[in-house]
Amino acid sequence: MENQEAILKLLLEALEVNTSSAVKTEETYEIPVGVSNRHIHLSQADMNCLFGEGYQMAKMKDLSQPGQYACKETVTICGPKGAIEKVRVLGPVRSYTQVEVLVGDCFKLGVAPEIRLSGDLHGTPGITLVGPKGSVQITEGVVVAQRHIHMNCQDAKRLGVEDGEVVTVEISGLRGGTYSNVAIRANDASALEFHVDTEEANAMHIHSSSKIKILK
Repeated sequence: MENQEAILKLLLEALEVNTSSAVKTEETYEIPVGVSNRHIHLSQADMNCLFGEGYQMAKMKDLSQPGQYACKETVTICGPKGAIEKVRVLGPVRSYTQVEVLVGDCFKLGVAPEIRLSGDLHGTPGITLVGPKGSVQITEGVVVAQRHIHMNCQDAKRLGVEDGEVVTVEISGLRGGTYSNVAIRANDASALEFHVDTEEANAMHIHSSSKIKILK
């Protein structure tokens, strides 16, 4: 009888360890979600052209990524076939201007949909920007954002990935599934978050409470 009780105790302890490990793994691999609509990042020079010399953006609300925020200001973007008004400006200012749009926007504007990571602008279409004080034509900088995951270096180590790596993720829910070609963007200035645009989010009914896991 004593042997049986000892064996039962060991089995229960093993079961408890396995259950705890499963819960920890579940927590480790769930990633918050951020859904982005069209927006624009401006250089100071282009900001001056659009809003006036020395203009400073007015913060409307902070975004999930540290130091980034949505501004009260909007601009109109004009392509060969059409225009889109009230495109939100995000801050702070950058060394280059980058316009992030949806694939559907590209058809309306008449520009080629170039899917790129932020900052990879060589060979991308240009566009005309119109603000309250003037306009500016950029020769490149219009992109459709490649889906990606922001994280700090500690998150990357915990999740077993590296900056620049491309992974597949699984999305929970009735319309869920997998998205491949998800880029890892790891640096100490980032917060953990899976980024998709509104078109991709709508396709799989992704929202702030969706559960995302890296499958690799």
